[in-house]
Amino acid sequence: MRTNSSAIARLSRPLSAHGPTTAHGLAWGLVGVIAFSFTVPFTRIAVGGTGGAGLDPLFVGCGRAVVAAALAAVALIAFGAPLPTRRQWLRLAPVSAGVVAGFPILTSLAMQRTTAGHAAVVIGLLPAATAVVAVLLTGERPSSRFWLGAALGVGATVVFSLLAHGGSVGSGPGVADALLAAAVVLGAIGYAQGGLMSRELGSWQTICWALVLAAPVMVTVSAVSVVTHPPHAGAGQWSAFAYLAGVSMFLGFFAWYRGLAIGPMTTVSQIQLVQPVLSVCWAVVMLGEHLTVPLVVGGCAVIACAAFTVRSRVSPTPRQRECPENECPADDECADISTT
Repeated sequence: MRTNSSAIARLSRPLSAHGPTTAHGLAWGLVGVIAFSFTVPFTRIAVGGTGGAGLDPLFVGCGRAVVAAALAAVALIAFGAPLPTRRQWLRLAPVSAGVVAGFPILTSLAMQRTTAGHAAVVIGLLPAATAVVAVLLTGERPSSRFWLGAALGVGATVVFSLLAHGGSVGSGPGVADALLAAAVVLGAIGYAQGGLMSRELGSWQTICWALVLAAPVMVTVSAVSVVTHPPHAGAGQWSAFAYLAGVSMFLGFFAWYRGLAIGPMTTVSQIQLVQPVLSVCWAVVMLGEHLTVPLVVGGCAVIACAAFTVRSRVSPTPRQRECPENECPADDECADISTT
């Protein structure tokens, strides 16, 4: 197999001096994380009605993907995005399975069996898992400082999540842990593969096509949820659902995949360490939850670990060393990501 037959090798071209830099990637990644950080409080609003009012968690997890898929179809048609090739459809499947279907559904099911604090502890592993998958897919070689920062970030995130939820970690391992672990794995694969596809299709095109690909399954599951648990919610809950569909599942990925595409993915993925901190801040403002001194200290520790990690060096892949900046051959062995 020729080197240029590998999608991973073809997309390893280093950024030019006049193109996007790591700082641009981090900035776009932060925009995506800020958008995602509202997901937890808005989900709580959507499903947290009193007196029987509220949306079914499974409907919230799948229905938002259905609405986002409709928005994606409109965007793809309006801007005349070309259809992916057969090979690209196959490579979009992990994105759909990971971030459109797997992560939302599995976390919704897990939340029926465990506490929010326990779920937050397990989901806190997602940035590190994304970095591992990115290394496997792209050949990026983070420094030992990076892995140290990632490990410290995971630990700080776990402690912060426990403090944010009163130290409750649930009743121990079981079905919920298996669901959450699977959600983390699928989410990490969806993030890393989506970042790769964004270098080829474009960031917004990647999430749009992934949503369209997953739409049949999401429509089916949402229909079952509507039949078994008819929606009964107020205007505030429907507004929260609208944010989850339009931003958490759609617009937020425009920025997130753009950041991952610029990369390095292992570095940009660690920006997500600050997401639990932001989520708690929004919960204090929007839901009236209390902010304590331990939470402030823990949040600062998480942010410090994220800053330490993203400043760590990522070594070039073997392909990048063979094909230095501005010396790539004229054939199709390298792909420019500036159009993403």
